[in-house]
Formats: sequence, C-alpha cells, structure tokens
Amino acid sequence: MRQRYERLTTPLVRDGGALRPATWDEALDRAAAGLQAARAKGPQAFGVFSCSKATNEVNFLAARFARQVMGTNNIDSCNRT
Repeated sequence: MRQRYERLTTPLVRDGGALRPATWDEALDRAAAGLQAARAKGPQAFGVFSCSKATNEVNFLAARFARQVMGTNNIDSCNRT
C-alpha cells in the first residue's frame, strides 16, 4: 500500500539535529546565511548541479547565479551523460 504524505505548508529549520517549524523570514534568513558562509570560504566551496530536464532558461539562471553571485565556475549538469 502506498504511503500518503502531507504537503509542507510551513518551512522547517534544523535546531540541534531536529527539525522544527519556522517563519518564512527565519527560513530565508538561514538560507541566505548559509549561502554567504559558502561564498566567504571561496569559489571552490560552492557548486551548482543543473538538470537536463529543466528549461534552458532555468539552467541559464543557475549558471548565472553561480558565476555572478557566488563567484564560482563549478557548474555541472547531467546533459553530458
């Protein structure tokens, strides 16, 4: 029998290993802090993996984000397989 899962309606953040509900502002602040921490470690600390099933526009934006915002050329995709 297939399990039925409920859709998340509230973001979850990890505190000490456990997930707890959070506000959108808190979750986005944590995500931004994580990206800033990776960027502070240098361009080799971050990479983007893109999907061949995504649109060209989405893949372009992912590559642009990686290069312009995160300062890395670590971009790969499953297109070449």
